[in-house]
Amino acid sequence: MSQVSSPIFSPFTSLGRKSIGSLSFAFSLRSPAATPSPLSLRFPISPSSPPPFTRLRLTSLRTMASHIVGYPRMGPKRELKFALESFWDGKSSAEDLQKVSKDLRSSIWKQMAEAGIKYIPSNTFSYYDQVLDTTAMIGAVPPRYGWKGGEIGFDVYFSMARGNASVPAMEMTKWFDTNYHYIVPELGPDVKFSYASHKAVDEYKEAKALTDLSFNLSMLQLGVDTVPVLVGPVSYLLLSKPAKGVDKNFSLLSLLDKIIPVYKQVVSDLKSAGATWIQFDEPKLVMDLEAHELKAFTLAYSELETSLFGLNVLIETYFADVPAEAYSVLTSLKGITGFGFDLVRGAKTIDLIKGGFPSGKYLFAGVVDGRNIWANDLAASLEVLHSIEGIVGKDKLVVSSSCSLLHTAVDLVNETKLDKEIKSWLAFAAQKVLEVNALAKELSGHKDQPFFSANATALASRKSSPRVTNQSVQIAVSDFFTYNSNSRHDIYYAC
Repeated sequence: MSQVSSPIFSPFTSLGRKSIGSLSFAFSLRSPAATPSPLSLRFPISPSSPPPFTRLRLTSLRTMASHIVGYPRMGPKRELKFALESFWDGKSSAEDLQKVSKDLRSSIWKQMAEAGIKYIPSNTFSYYDQVLDTTAMIGAVPPRYGWKGGEIGFDVYFSMARGNASVPAMEMTKWFDTNYHYIVPELGPDVKFSYASHKAVDEYKEAKALTDLSFNLSMLQLGVDTVPVLVGPVSYLLLSKPAKGVDKNFSLLSLLDKIIPVYKQVVSDLKSAGATWIQFDEPKLVMDLEAHELKAFTLAYSELETSLFGLNVLIETYFADVPAEAYSVLTSLKGITGFGFDLVRGAKTIDLIKGGFPSGKYLFAGVVDGRNIWANDLAASLEVLHSIEGIVGKDKLVVSSSCSLLHTAVDLVNETKLDKEIKSWLAFAAQKVLEVNALAKELSGHKDQPFFSANATALASRKSSPRVTNQSVQIAVSDFFTYNSNSRHDIYYAC
């Protein structure tokens, strides 16, 4: 495969307003025959404070306890896909790619803010995947990519993901049991970790600098205070593999003490930028872990506790039940404000919550399925929420998606040729955001009855529709099993 040499460009530098009231980014272009020389551009922006009414308006819209784990980054019309392909083919610049990316991020944050979501994630956008972003953040670049330090740019980042003319890409493997993949970190005892990508902080600042949120009014200036999301340190190490030449039995968790200092730097920067919440994704907690692996979570967050002081900290899990032992370890961690669980695929986790949940902690209840395209059964979700509301406390229960909405389509509004009845059965990411908020509003005593009625009608339509339920087939299947149950012959069925 032919490769295009990418310009050295910091892919994660925000084009939004900085805290000092200016916007800046830096990049350098690499000539095939020359050493790259940096070129820095700064664009002054005159900051202005949002009018008081704007702040009040935001408060009234975002007081419902609602949260989204993550959101699709490809764009409603696959804008990121086309921008990446154009950049990789050398048909567009790094600046062009950044512009498309910035516009996508802004539209996502604005959409969630205007829908009324209280806890809006940032740093869930990625040019490739969130694990690779973490590899860049902690500077865990394999030596073959020739990185010499400094902020990691597109050249190194995409070389790790896709390879280049000289070296192959890093290994790619499935992200748990989803259709998504991630770039597997290659680690060993000699890796020198450093804070090499400021993407998480830059995107938090970018969201805070957003303007032109309409809220049915015009040209209001208003930033969005987001919840920065990081892949947790323990899951990151458990998702890694020993680098080539490293003993295959090397303990990846032995590197915990080396990566925690980088996480502390990131947390410090986020606090300085004004973050009040931070989300650590620790999806490995849903796996069957050994005792020393579970102990690593206690060690990691004990070490981070001082740095996290003053922040609200959410640890998010998804894709399955959290085993009982892992649940006990997780809910015993010090300095943690809230815990997120997939209550769609994690029905047993509901029993664990009912058996005991730490007093005063927030429960982010993932009741809206983030892994399918179907409208949620809002009545069933409410049953789950009401069943744990008394245990957790009404003021500590947050309605959430079961996982990142990355795993579903983006927005039904683009499905203009879809049959009307079938369309009513569906909910893509944009619609699931509305479902989350509708459930949160109901819990707060502001039920949107037309929304719930439409949902019930759609579910009933799908259940009874001949497109889904063919009565003649059901009768034939029933007759088949009735006949064979009366037969003297044993029939074995394989699944």
